[in-house]
Amino acid sequence: MLRLELPGAASLRAGVLLACACVAPACTVASQELQPLTPDALARTWEAERLPLPAPPLVTHAIVEARVARLVRESGGLVTSEVLGTSVEGRAIHHLTIGRGAKPVLLWSQMHGDEPTATSALFDLCQWLVRHRQEPIVARLLDSLTLHIVPMLNPDGAERFQRRNAQFIDINRDALHLQTPEGRLLKGLRDRVEPVIGFNLHNQNWRTSVGTPPQPAAVSLLAVAYDEARSEDPRRQLTKRTCSVIVEALRPLASGRIGRYDDEFEVRAFGDNITKWGTGVVLIETGPWPGPEPDRTLVQLNFVALVTALDAIASARVSNVDPSLYERLPENQSDLFHTLVMGGTVIPGTGVTPFRADVGIVGTRVVRQGPGGRVLQWQGSIQDVGDLRVYGALETVDASGLFVSPAYTAAAVGDEVSLPPGNATASTPRVVPGGPARLWLLRGGSVPDRYRLERIVDLP
Repeated sequence: MLRLELPGAASLRAGVLLACACVAPACTVASQELQPLTPDALARTWEAERLPLPAPPLVTHAIVEARVARLVRESGGLVTSEVLGTSVEGRAIHHLTIGRGAKPVLLWSQMHGDEPTATSALFDLCQWLVRHRQEPIVARLLDSLTLHIVPMLNPDGAERFQRRNAQFIDINRDALHLQTPEGRLLKGLRDRVEPVIGFNLHNQNWRTSVGTPPQPAAVSLLAVAYDEARSEDPRRQLTKRTCSVIVEALRPLASGRIGRYDDEFEVRAFGDNITKWGTGVVLIETGPWPGPEPDRTLVQLNFVALVTALDAIASARVSNVDPSLYERLPENQSDLFHTLVMGGTVIPGTGVTPFRADVGIVGTRVVRQGPGGRVLQWQGSIQDVGDLRVYGALETVDASGLFVSPAYTAAAVGDEVSLPPGNATASTPRVVPGGPARLWLLRGGSVPDRYRLERIVDLP
C-alpha cells in the first residue's frame, strides 16, 4: 500500500486520493463501473439546461443573491447557504454547500470583479447537480464530495466591473497581509473546511494566445506551485492530474485553444498560499473566444471542465490520469489581437507616403450604464502597424488590393469618399499605435483621390 506522509488533514486527504483509493468504500468500487459523461454529452446538457442569466459581465450582486435564494429554495435541502461576511461596502458574500461526501472541495470565483465567467458556470453546475441528483454519476459525486462554493468573492469590484475591491486592493495579492475583508473570509473558509482540492476561477486578458500560429487561449490551466522551487508532492500531483482531466474534457470542444499558465511561485497570491497551507489549487483562467457570443461558449467550457474534474475526483479516476497531458501544454503568450487587418496599403493620415502594412487592433470589454441598465461594450485601439504575420486574432480581415485609412466621417459601405489633404492635426484620426480602432478599407477609383468604401472596421 502506498503511504503518503504529509502534514495536516487536508494534505493527508489529498494523499489518499492519489493512492487510488486503496481503502476505497464499496460505493467507489461500484462507481468505477460507471462511464464518465463525455464532453459532447455535457456540452449538450448545458445547452439544454443552462440558466437564463445575462452575459457574465452583466451579472450583478443582486442577481447572485436572487439566484442563491432560489437555488436553496428549490433544492429540497440539497443546497445550503450562509453569508460568510460582507465586502468593504457591505455586500453579502455567499457560501453555498452541496453534497454529503467526506472529501471537501472549495471553488471560488470573481475575486477579481471583472473576471465573471465562472460565476455563471458555478450556478449552472449547482442547478445540474440538483436536477440530476438521482442519476448514478451525480449521486456518486454527491456521496463522495462536499462542494463549498463562493460564486462572487468581490461583489464591490463586480459592481464596478473592475479587478480590485473597493479599497482598490487586488484581493489575489492579499494572502499574507489580509487587509481585505474578502481575503480574510476566503482564508477563514479554507481553514475551516480544509478542502482536499481548490478551484481558483479567473478570466485572462483577451490578448492571451497559445501555440504557433497563435490561437485564442480559451482556457489556461495551472497546477499551482507552493514554493519557488516548484516542488512536487501529493498536492501538486493531484492538481496536475486534475488539470490533465480537464485537458481531456476540453480538447474536443476547444482543440488548440488550451494553454498552460506560468507556474512561477507568487509569494503574495492566494492560490500559491492556499496550496502552501495544505490545499492543492487548480487555477482555471478563461480567455478569449471568437464570434458574436463568446460568453456562451466560455461558460459552457467552464461547466464541462468543472463537472468532469469533480467526477474524476469523486470516482478516483483522477489517480490514473497521465499528468503529462497537462505538463505538455504550450504556455500562454500575449500574441493575440482582436482584429488583424492584413496586407493593405496604409494611408495613415499623417502626411507620409502610403505604405504596405498590417494593422493590429486590441480590444477590452467594458461595462457601462445605459438607459436600460448595464451594457457590455468593446473598447478598442490600434496596437501595432507593420509586418504582423506572427500574431493571431479573433478576426482577420484580408485587405489585399485595398487602401486602409482612418474613418473620417459617418460614410456607409458603398459610398464614394475622398480623404482630407495634408498632415493630420491633433484631433484628426490616424492609423498609428494608440489611434482609434475605426478604419476604412477603400478601393481606388477611376477619379484621382476618390475611393469606394468597401468595408468599415470598427471597434469603438
